[in-house]
Amino acid sequence: MSATPWTLRRADAADAAAIAECAVEAFRHYIPRLGLEPIPMTKDYGASIANAQVWVAQRQEQVVAALVLDITDEGFLIDVIAVRPAQQGTGVGRALLELAEREARRQGHDSIYLFTNEKMTENRALYERIGYVEYKRLVLAQRTRVFMRKPLK
Repeated sequence: MSATPWTLRRADAADAAAIAECAVEAFRHYIPRLGLEPIPMTKDYGASIANAQVWVAQRQEQVVAALVLDITDEGFLIDVIAVRPAQQGTGVGRALLELAEREARRQGHDSIYLFTNEKMTENRALYERIGYVEYKRLVLAQRTRVFMRKPLK
C-alpha cells in the first residue's frame, strides 16, 4: 500500500496565506448559489492559527487542504474544512475529518459538531453519511446555518 500523497501537520503563522487561498478555491463555486461569499473565504486565518487549532494537508510544499478546530460553549467545533478542488475525492478531506474526531476525543469531548450553509446540500449529505445529525438551524443575515453533531465512541 502506498503512502498518502500528503502530510498532515499543525499550521503555523507562515501558512495563513496558503490556507486562505485554499479556502477561496474550495468555496468560491458556492458564490452563485449563495449570492455571497461563504464565510470560510473571508476568515482571518492568521487569527485562527493564533487562537484555534489549525491543521493543514501539504503535498509537495503546497497546502492542499486545511482544517480549523475550536472549542466553544457548544463543544468541539469543526469551524472550517477546505479542500482544493483538484484534491477533492483523494481522501484528504476524510483524513482531516478523522483527525478532527481523534483530536476531539483526545481533548476529552464525547461529540463533535460543525455548521454549514443550508444551500451546501452536498456537504450536508456527506456529513449525514458519516454520522452527523442536524440539531438546529440559525438564520443570520442572508444565510441559514445548519448545525450538525456527531457522537464519538
